[in-house]
Amino acid sequence: MDAKLVALEELQKIDLSIQDLRRSGDAFPKRLAELEAELHKTKAAWDAEEARVEENERARQDLEQRLADEKEKVKKWEARLTEQRTTREYSALAREIDIAKKANVTLGEDLSALAKAREDIEAAAQAKQAAYDAQQRTVGAEAESLKKQIADLDGRIAELQGKRGGVSQNVDPKLLSRYESIHRRRMPAMSAVVDGTCTGCRMRIPPQLYNQLLTGLAFDVCRSCARIIYVDKRAQA
Repeated sequence: MDAKLVALEELQKIDLSIQDLRRSGDAFPKRLAELEAELHKTKAAWDAEEARVEENERARQDLEQRLADEKEKVKKWEARLTEQRTTREYSALAREIDIAKKANVTLGEDLSALAKAREDIEAAAQAKQAAYDAQQRTVGAEAESLKKQIADLDGRIAELQGKRGGVSQNVDPKLLSRYESIHRRRMPAMSAVVDGTCTGCRMRIPPQLYNQLLTGLAFDVCRSCARIIYVDKRAQA
């Protein structure tokens, strides 16, 4: 095999390893995003229950204030009963007091219903919080594992890229430039020709070109895929 291609072959092996590592890590960010989405969904369910607790509390406070105001109003009306000069006025005010007291009973019942509902809502909120806390622990552990795997991949890729820099210095500059141009578009960028077929695109090359590669031409370019092509005479030895 031509000496120019030996260094390039080594460079491509490094690039293919880097490509494989990056592909194996492609799923990690997606999984992290899925974990965050799952946790966000559970947190949203908890927040919704907490909002119901707060809404219940606001309603209870409003109802307590209304009930206190109505009781105070009844108390004032009852104090005015003895001030009424006619039976008609007395009866009218007494009727208003009776209506107000009945309304206050209803308000009291509504207040009791809110108190009972609060117990159920708080229980639901606590259950949602417990589910969130449990999921947060699970997600946190998995996320931490994924981050470690990502860091490991990044370290291995960085190591290979450092090695790549040294190997690329051994490649003929013009050949390296052509390789890099192809490498940015597709991999592998150089492919062996076996039995007249480019192993990169699986297309047959012209017979004359194949004979040239067999008899002395170190490398050329595939007319179909534009990859650097060569015949590995080591495999034929």
